[in-house]
Amino acid sequence: MTQKSVKQLSPRSLVAVLAFAALLAAGVGVALASRTPTAVAHDNDETAVRAALMQSATGFERGDLAMLNRVYANDESVTIFESGHANYGWADYRDHHLVPEMKEFKNTKYALSDIKVKISGKTAWATYKYALAGDIKERHIDVKGLGTAVLEERGGNWLIVHSHTSAPRRAPAAAPSPAKK
Repeated sequence: MTQKSVKQLSPRSLVAVLAFAALLAAGVGVALASRTPTAVAHDNDETAVRAALMQSATGFERGDLAMLNRVYANDESVTIFESGHANYGWADYRDHHLVPEMKEFKNTKYALSDIKVKISGKTAWATYKYALAGDIKERHIDVKGLGTAVLEERGGNWLIVHSHTSAPRRAPAAAPSPAKK
């Protein structure tokens, strides 16, 4: 509006224009202010996803099934792929893989590193490196590998619904050298 057209407005119209401008300015301010909580919420979600993954490692290391129950979705949506084997559903993984494995391990150390998290809505995925060491019967294992996890936000908690880990293949045993004649 030009200066002349503003002067031609009735006092009532001028109040309406100014009120609209004030609302517009307030709306822009709210929109800009709302960007910060979104970033904070995202940072909080990323922290929560990392915490769930770290709790899964700590739970395994301690043999703490209660802790693991809190970070895995306790339903049939869980899929676990590990070293060429698959478990479908939390009960299958827990009862036929996790619990027997935790009972078998002694002096367990399990650590995650280089965790990279991506989040879209109520779904998060993460890649990571892992190091697992422990004693099984008479032998000591020390394995390093890579993992991917998918988590869903349910009821305010990030829960693991999928995990896939793999480790490099061990070098084959050296072939015996041919006997000399």
